[in-house]
Amino acid sequence: MRTAAILLAAISVATLSGCSAAAEDRPLVVVTTNILGDVVSTIVGDEAEVMVLMKPHADPHSFEISAKDGARILGADLLVSNGLGLEEGLQHHLDSAAAEGVASLAAGDVIDVLEYGSGDSAGASDPHFWTDPERMRDVASAVAEAVVQHVDGVDARVIRSNAAEYATELELLDSEMSAAFEAIPAASRNLVTNHHVFGYLADRFDFTVVGAVIPGGSTLAAPSASDLRDLADAIETAGVATIFAESSQPDRLVQVLADEAGIDVAVTELFTESLSGPGEGADSYLTMMRTNTERIATGLSP
Repeated sequence: MRTAAILLAAISVATLSGCSAAAEDRPLVVVTTNILGDVVSTIVGDEAEVMVLMKPHADPHSFEISAKDGARILGADLLVSNGLGLEEGLQHHLDSAAAEGVASLAAGDVIDVLEYGSGDSAGASDPHFWTDPERMRDVASAVAEAVVQHVDGVDARVIRSNAAEYATELELLDSEMSAAFEAIPAASRNLVTNHHVFGYLADRFDFTVVGAVIPGGSTLAAPSASDLRDLADAIETAGVATIFAESSQPDRLVQVLADEAGIDVAVTELFTESLSGPGEGADSYLTMMRTNTERIATGLSP
């Protein structure tokens, strides 16, 4: 009996060791931001491990990672990033991965990129393409093909099937957003937020970006007193009733603008640059966009 027990234990250890080795041998897809991470995870499913570097509620412009996570990037089968300078705190890791020959997909390479039209970033590429679900459909399609091409061992049929189903979800999202925004009078389609994050949404759904508290494409910049005065004047001229604060940044600057400029506006929080935790209103890209759509439509409607 003792010999049988020892043999059974040995088999169990060997089995567990084999499972551990198999898990470690799974292909790895690393994604920088959590918005892209949700899209990639949906498409990849169980075909590979997906490691998302950015935590919920983080700011993509400033978040950083550990040395351990940085090392895992170099061992990835595929690295998916924004590609338009969004992940400022990760750029040296992205450069190292490129130097090491890690296969990569930069989402900015597969979309029609807009430039900032004003502020400190005027003329630079705008990385906030996810506010337009049509462009995200292009990204999802490119993700599927990159996974099939670069990640050994995945089932191409499963990947492409997942991508096709997700494309249908994005088409539905786009239709819902169009219907909600069409109910907003043209004169009220004016957007103001912490920084310039709505260019693609404005382009897709016919809004006007009146301005931003931080006059540039990055949350790392800071507004001057004259910037705030100019924006307050623009808000009054456009008759803006609601300005929007991002969930990844405190709304202090937006509230200062509302208070010190003496303008009577509401401040509404949106999930524009990061997903939230479960049940907080933006735990997936689709949920985030639906939450934002409802809040924008409510905030700008008479």
